Amino acid sequence: MSTYKDIGVTMAANHVGQIEIQRPPHNYFDNALINQIADALEEFDRDMGCRAVVLCAQGKSFCAGADFANRPATGANESGKHLYKEATRIFRTRKPYVAAVQGAAIGGGLGLALAADFRVTCVEARFSANFNRLGFHPGFSLTYTLPRLVGQQKANLLFYTGRRVPGDEAVAMGMADVLVPLADVRTAAVALATEIAQSGPLAVQSTRETMRRGFADAAERATERELTEQDWTRKTEDFKEGVKAWAEKRLPDFKNR
Repeated sequence: MSTYKDIGVTMAANHVGQIEIQRPPHNYFDNALINQIADALEEFDRDMGCRAVVLCAQGKSFCAGADFANRPATGANESGKHLYKEATRIFRTRKPYVAAVQGAAIGGGLGLALAADFRVTCVEARFSANFNRLGFHPGFSLTYTLPRLVGQQKANLLFYTGRRVPGDEAVAMGMADVLVPLADVRTAAVALATEIAQSGPLAVQSTRETMRRGFADAAERATERELTEQDWTRKTEDFKEGVKAWAEKRLPDFKNR
C-alpha cells in the first residue's frame, strides 16, 4: 500500500483494508486529508484482495470538521469547491466501507461518516450538522445523505438546530447502525467489515451498485447546490460571528446580516 502523510493504510489477511485518520486529537479535515482518503479508497478499489474497508481515526474525535477557530479561511469558497470535488471521489468508490465513529463527527466530519455504507459507534460519540450554528449552509453532500438516512423531518431538525446527537440516539434514528462500548468501536467495525468480506465480492459490489445507484450523482448535485449557498452565507457578518462564538465557546449573537 502507498504511504500517506495524514492517514495510515493497511491491508489485513481477512480481506479488510483499514484507513486510519492520523491528526489527533480532533482530526480536522482540509483538502489534503480528503484527497488522501479518496486516494486510499481508490487504491483499495484496485486491490483484488480487498473486499471491504474500515475508516477509523486516532484521538478523541472521529473528525471534527474544519478547524475554523485556528484556520478561519478553511472552507473558503474556492477551497470548498476543491474539497467537495475530492469528497465526490469518495462517493464514487466501489468497495463497501464501514466508519468507526468513536468520537465527534461534526460538520464535514459528519459528511465523511455518512458517505460510508455503515457506521459503528458508541454512546460517547457525537453527531452534529452544526453549519447553521456557525451561520452558513451545510456542505459535504449532507443535504442529500442525512435525510436519506433519518428522513426529511429529522434532517431538518438536525440542520436548523445544529444539535449534537449522542451515539445511541444516532443509532435509534438511523444515522448510525451498530452501538458498542467505546473501547470496542474499532473492533466491531472490523468485525462488520469482515462479515461483509465473507460474502461473494463480485456479488457484494454488484448489489452495492444497485442499492446505491445514482448515489454519487445525487451527492454531487447536492454539493453544487450547497456550494452556491455556502458562497454567499460565508460572506455574511453572521458567519464571522458564528465562527467567533464557536471559538469562544458561547452562543452567537446573530444580526441577520
